[in-house]
Amino acid sequence: MREGETFQELLFNAKEAFMAKLTDLLRYLNSNNIEFQVLEHDPAFSAHEVAARTKVPESEMAKAILIRIEGRYWMAVLRADQRIHQPLLKRTFAAKNVHIAHEEDLGLLFPDCQLGAMPPFGNLYGLPVLVEDGLAGDEEIVFNACTHTKAIRMKFKDFRRLAKPVIAAFAEPRSVMAIRELQD
Repeated sequence: MREGETFQELLFNAKEAFMAKLTDLLRYLNSNNIEFQVLEHDPAFSAHEVAARTKVPESEMAKAILIRIEGRYWMAVLRADQRIHQPLLKRTFAAKNVHIAHEEDLGLLFPDCQLGAMPPFGNLYGLPVLVEDGLAGDEEIVFNACTHTKAIRMKFKDFRRLAKPVIAAFAEPRSVMAIRELQD
């Protein structure tokens, strides 16, 4: 808070900062001649909630998760109705150390986005992008757009051209994960 700044001004200024970064994302898409649609929605803090508020099936909603593979950050992109299956991810990368990054890391690596609302363009942050192979077969992708109140819908082929992701199998449906947890 700056000296003399009220709490309401602080919130307004923070909102403006996020909007500027959303504007940067939109400018990036426009400068690459990408057709897209901005979906406005009530505040949502998980991919599941965004899907519900935008009336997009969870199987069509993408979520971006920051992971570390052998100490290197990656942006993993998968469907909202999936979970990362760490043993599969380890096998896919022949890696011993695979971790979901800490929430604090999100604030450091994506300072221009509201916490957890980063778009799946890890390439814009110097991160390699990993896309779940099932999502790669979809015609469209819907994802968070830097805020908890906006999402973007665009063609997957355009996302692929911009993000240049590695495509691999590393996730499973949440329902399978829930069954596995009950058995343990």
